[in-house]
Amino acid sequence: MRGFDEEERERIRHELIEAGRDLFAQYGLRKTTIADLTDAVGIANGTFYQFFDSKESLYFEVIQAEGHEVADELVANSLGAEADPERAIRKFLGGLVETMEENQLFRQLLAGDELEGMMRAMDDVPEGEMEIRRADSLAYVVPYIEKWQAEGDVRDGDPVAIAGTMGAVKFIPPYREQFGEEYYPAVRDMLIETIAAGLTRQD
Repeated sequence: MRGFDEEERERIRHELIEAGRDLFAQYGLRKTTIADLTDAVGIANGTFYQFFDSKESLYFEVIQAEGHEVADELVANSLGAEADPERAIRKFLGGLVETMEENQLFRQLLAGDELEGMMRAMDDVPEGEMEIRRADSLAYVVPYIEKWQAEGDVRDGDPVAIAGTMGAVKFIPPYREQFGEEYYPAVRDMLIETIAAGLTRQD
């Protein structure tokens, strides 16, 4: 098994992430094979393990990269664009749910056992690194919450818990069928409005 120089390693790793993004979005984690991934990049199956410990580890990296890319645009168009905190949070939550409804990679993540596969991959990440990744994901939202709390516009409480509450709306799209097409939009919108109002309207 030949080695790769640093430039080759970086290129192949990037190509695996790009191939994974396309394949996982189309077929999901379970149906995508190591051979599918390596064929797309032009490396041998065994070479895959020079870059990732498992298919689930690559999946985790793909989801993280997609999440950061989406968050940049989402936050810029909502929390960073609206002066009124309630309107900003409502717009952020609406954009987050819309992303989960329309982004095929995230739709696959919330379908069936895909989320379980990613959770298994997370178990393999050292706790220190996991804490850094969690902090990175929250860094998009927490500064806005802290700022608005300091100004008295957002309720008191742990900013991380508030960010987690906001993020929880992304789990509603998989229940679309249970609500039914007639009621799902109303339930979704009412949940968004209730969270935004509950976080910003003071007694």
